[in-house]
Amino acid sequence: MNELAQHTKQHLEDQLEERFLRYTRIASQSAFNQHEVPSTKTQWDMAQALMAELKGLGIKDVQMDDFANVTAIIKGNKPGPKIGYVAHIDTVDVGLSDQIKAQKIHHHGGDIVLNKALGLLFDKQNHPEVDRYIGEDIFFSDGTSVLGADNKAAISVVMTMIENALKGEFSHPDLYVAFVSDEEIGLKGAKKLDLTRFCPDYAYTIDCCERGEIVYETFNAASADIRIQGVTAHPMSAKGVLVNPTLIASDLMNLFDRRQTPEQTEGREGYIWFTDLVSNQASATLTAAIRDHDLVQFDARKNKLKQAVKQMQALHPTAKLSINITNMYANISNSAEKDHPAIQAIYQAFADQNIEPITIAMRGGTDGSALSAKGLVTPNYFTGAHNFHSKYEFLPMSAFVDSYKVTICILENAIKNR
Repeated sequence: MNELAQHTKQHLEDQLEERFLRYTRIASQSAFNQHEVPSTKTQWDMAQALMAELKGLGIKDVQMDDFANVTAIIKGNKPGPKIGYVAHIDTVDVGLSDQIKAQKIHHHGGDIVLNKALGLLFDKQNHPEVDRYIGEDIFFSDGTSVLGADNKAAISVVMTMIENALKGEFSHPDLYVAFVSDEEIGLKGAKKLDLTRFCPDYAYTIDCCERGEIVYETFNAASADIRIQGVTAHPMSAKGVLVNPTLIASDLMNLFDRRQTPEQTEGREGYIWFTDLVSNQASATLTAAIRDHDLVQFDARKNKLKQAVKQMQALHPTAKLSINITNMYANISNSAEKDHPAIQAIYQAFADQNIEPITIAMRGGTDGSALSAKGLVTPNYFTGAHNFHSKYEFLPMSAFVDSYKVTICILENAIKNR
């Protein structure tokens, strides 16, 4: 590598590192079981920091909505399709600290000391994937939290892309950017996003996933709340009168195949997951998650739950059962096949950057699942991180840089191919 190329590479790494470490220092966990969007005050802190930075870069068209969603529009320097980028500002709550202490460690092989004071190690035996990056710089947490590469690595890529676009370092069409809240607890910010304001021809999320991963298939997802009102009676006079709602809930769950649960399925196999049961002598509430990549099977699973409720109601006529099913997000591929320009552009950029594509059907959802269902096709590609939602999350610098290079390549190719 010549001196100029080495300088350019180092400058890019410095840009990404500075942003990533700065963003991870801003706590922004989302919180389950909150009705407001965003679910935490700290997400406002993150959103305000990003808004100030965008304005500091000289972008005038920047807005923040009532849900801590920050949007910006950057005029292109060449004609082409309008392209959007979406990254979520929240980090996941998995019971660890919300204060992230990210660190860059050069991996020489063997176990990695994350936190000497607490004796916390990154165990190579349990995570052999790290040895793909021997001799490289890698970002880790200190073992007391997630790393937050999901999704602050993506924010770093997008903000660095914006900075360099404004410097004229590459050609690009009109850019639309959205930093959204509460992705980790149901894509809530993306669902609130104003698509008359954020209105590219197509968009991308950059989320989770190791180098090379592409996602344009996600689950169709719904939640079901089943309410059971039993009949109470004293045991001395309960025969033929008492109806136990807890047992009804148990009988209902036993109508379903135990082989079609999260712990028994993989790949494109769907499931019904009974996640919560709250009950007493008088009533019970049963919650289920419904997931399937196939839309027909997804609808069949919802109907099976409805039929199970009807069956239990018929067996216990003096009880009162009801079910409410809420659709949460949809499979991106319901809205776009593999030949869609947004998806093909990822494969072309990978080929141009000599990155082997790894196409996965995600057993979950992205903000793109919500946006695609609203008519804005939004596939996903990698940040480069591993082990997201874990204290063993890590982000190799080389994969981080490749995520940025793919982003720029997509923009330049959009102009060439128009």
